[in-house]
Amino acid sequence: MDIKWKDDKQPKLQICQTEGVVYLSYPSLEKTGMVRHGFSTRLGGVSEGVYASMNLSFSRGDKEAAVQENYRRIARAIGFDWESVVTSDQTHTANVRVVTNRDKGCGLTKPRPYQDVDGMITNELGITLATFYADCVPLYLLDPVKKAIGLSHSGWKGTVGKIGKATVQAMEREYGTNPEDLIVAIGPSICQDCYEVSEDVIEEFQTAFPREQWDGLFYRKENGKYQLDLWESNRQIFLEARVKPENISIPNLCTCCNPQLLFSHRASKGKRGNLAAFLALK
Repeated sequence: MDIKWKDDKQPKLQICQTEGVVYLSYPSLEKTGMVRHGFSTRLGGVSEGVYASMNLSFSRGDKEAAVQENYRRIARAIGFDWESVVTSDQTHTANVRVVTNRDKGCGLTKPRPYQDVDGMITNELGITLATFYADCVPLYLLDPVKKAIGLSHSGWKGTVGKIGKATVQAMEREYGTNPEDLIVAIGPSICQDCYEVSEDVIEEFQTAFPREQWDGLFYRKENGKYQLDLWESNRQIFLEARVKPENISIPNLCTCCNPQLLFSHRASKGKRGNLAAFLALK
């Protein structure tokens, strides 16, 4: 498969394959030896049609048995127990939940007792955090000193709400995390070249970000629309939260540029399954 990479300045995401299941991992997280993590692709599952083949969403209309088998396959590939998964209940908020072992299986083997959760943090072993994507931005956080992790979903609304900063602050509050210790990865998502938005979205960003950053985050086109950079927006949010710039990995892989490898809402015009990000402490 011909993969379209965006930028050679960043180390490329690692393409991993186990028993036909293809997923992506970050060198910056992998080399710590402290976490199991991955970002799913479309490849290696059993779903059919527009969901082919590694769809990890129960809410898109796919067969439940197929989604469950997909979870078993991706869990074996990355190396976690599928029943250890705790899923978000994404509604494009900046809400972050503290997850404990009591939550294991929520959203997968048992109903979630919570709503409106786009971010999760934990410092407990045996838990695999999972969030879902088809163009929005995954945010991975690891505190190697306090041995805690965070995983958050940042669409444009979550980015305006600065869920990345909210996740850092939650880890500071709950675990005593020093933001300067954090290792952060911004996951595969839609790139600026593919992400056209209307002026009302840009007005939200103009309110949320200082004027001196605007030129680096978006530009206006002749048709009155704008191209928005969610990757740089989230990088600036982490810098504002006092994460060191050298500890932030930027993706060089766009979901919309690679619709054969990754689900993209824009590329498929909404006819698609969902990718998932996974993160667990070893």
